[in-house]
Amino acid sequence: MLHTDIRTEGWVDRLPVPLRPYALLARLDRPVGTWLLFLPGVWGILLPGGVPAMERIHLVLLFGVGSLVMRSAGCVVNDMWDRDIDRRVARTAGRPLASGMLRMRHAAFFLLGLLAIGLAILLQLNPLARILGVSSLLLVGLYPLAKRVTWWPQLIMGFTFGFGAPMGYAATAHRIDAAGIALYAATILWQLGFDTIYGFQDMEDDARIGVKSTSRLWAHQPRLFVGACYALAFVTLLLAGWQSGCRLGFWLAMPLPAAALIWQIMHLDITDPRSCLALFRFNRETGLAVALALLCGLIGR
Repeated sequence: MLHTDIRTEGWVDRLPVPLRPYALLARLDRPVGTWLLFLPGVWGILLPGGVPAMERIHLVLLFGVGSLVMRSAGCVVNDMWDRDIDRRVARTAGRPLASGMLRMRHAAFFLLGLLAIGLAILLQLNPLARILGVSSLLLVGLYPLAKRVTWWPQLIMGFTFGFGAPMGYAATAHRIDAAGIALYAATILWQLGFDTIYGFQDMEDDARIGVKSTSRLWAHQPRLFVGACYALAFVTLLLAGWQSGCRLGFWLAMPLPAAALIWQIMHLDITDPRSCLALFRFNRETGLAVALALLCGLIGR
């Protein structure tokens, strides 16, 4: 059976026929990517102390909508760059641009609409967060090129998808300090780990067509590499919590995400693409566990 992460069933199948390719192009059939973009922003919103609860809730809602829109925009940009590569990879051959369901002009107009919505959300944040949001567009545009020039595209993905962490921190604290930088570093390391797991699905096709990836680079020692990424991410999260003055609840709750990270390492099997996809998706729960720890760390602050 052909391995693909495209889901044409469910609610997508109930959309009007002309809208279905756009939903697939935006990856609306696979919301885990939106979660993985959204959760670092939530971490950044929850980390600083001395912020009213209603302000945090308002920012979480803005970041939720913004993550959905900008993740969709990033997917459009990625598929516009990669349509020729996608045609040659089994998992991605059915994507709308690769398969011909949509043309480049359709994707371009759709992208402009998404960016307009993203701009409207960005303008509701403080000036520092706006600057960070605009600067992140450079990473969004360049990330699809990384696999053509470096063995570390998953690291570039970490910088790109993890940008919500400093944005959320800046939107809440109105500054970027050591705690915010440590949180961003932890996010990059976490995402480097789980995107390497994701990339293990495509190693045979990537090798055949000459696409570079961190997954191919570390295929001989996958658990060592992913484990090192996750261990460093966890330690850096602890550093961010310590620098921000998180209360006891944070320290008591952090074993939960630690267990989630260890569970992924123990069950990693790079010869099973479906298992790799399931482990990648499990990072939604891992990220929620970190958010819970940060929320617990706010008690008494």
